[in-house]
Amino acid sequence: MISIQQMQYLIALSEEQHFQKASKRCFVTQPTLSMQVKKAEEVLGYSIFDRGTNPIELTSFGKELILICREVLHEFDKIDIARQKMTGNYKEHLRLGIIPTISAYLIPQLFPIWKGIMENVQVEIQEMKTSELLESLESKAIDLAILAGPVVNPKWRTIPLFTEEIKAYIPDFKSSQLTTDFLNEQHPWLLNKGNCLRTQMMQFCTISKEMEFDKWNYQGGNIDMLMKMVDLNGGYTLVPANYQLTFDQHKNLHSIYAKSINQSPAREIIALLPKRSTKFDSIELLIRQIQHQYPSVEDSNKFQLLGWE
Repeated sequence: MISIQQMQYLIALSEEQHFQKASKRCFVTQPTLSMQVKKAEEVLGYSIFDRGTNPIELTSFGKELILICREVLHEFDKIDIARQKMTGNYKEHLRLGIIPTISAYLIPQLFPIWKGIMENVQVEIQEMKTSELLESLESKAIDLAILAGPVVNPKWRTIPLFTEEIKAYIPDFKSSQLTTDFLNEQHPWLLNKGNCLRTQMMQFCTISKEMEFDKWNYQGGNIDMLMKMVDLNGGYTLVPANYQLTFDQHKNLHSIYAKSINQSPAREIIALLPKRSTKFDSIELLIRQIQHQYPSVEDSNKFQLLGWE
């Protein structure tokens, strides 16, 4: 059977897709790594990597093997964790990935709370787009993902956090009810491609690809910049209800009503994590604080939950 060290080499090479980069990551020479990969293939009797591609890719057998290697190494790590706990030197390292349209309000509010109640946990937080989060969770580069659902994958555990309304930021709107029909006549200011709120905006407001651009246009990486573009140039953008706004900005935030479905848009915020995790106690504590801080919308029948694909 292949060794733990060989499994580590295989995982590094599968992620780097380059022998030299993988060898540097593993602190060995390139010939050493190449020899160990070849030995692993000889022991198992099948090719793990297709070396005829550039960059190199996993074979069908290799893809299945890497998943098993990650599980084995995950279980193997428990031995070192148990040892550190016995010596009193254990400090958990929790890696959290979160999409920008949630982190913009959630992290400033909850970071000091988490820090106060999780003294023996080092929390590393990274902003990522939804596709990047799913890839990082798959490769075990993060322990927990917070994003807008739905996501269905039998390998992961899904925990609902809260549901929030999506509103329109549109100044000088005086009518009692803002409808999607009215928004269809306004210029939409969109987030960059890859942001799920952009996809949700295009779906609910029926923005076609032809309507995405006019002769002069700007697509922003953050909601604050899009609101400034609305203030200066008119039109509208979508803003999550929990997003932190000034008093003047909040006056320009309006609920949206779609006559065709008799509902307003909302999104479900979820946590994704592996079904087996040595860090579940810390994750659960973190999740409970989120659920306490952000209650879901009161009447769910009034809202249509938006997807992001």
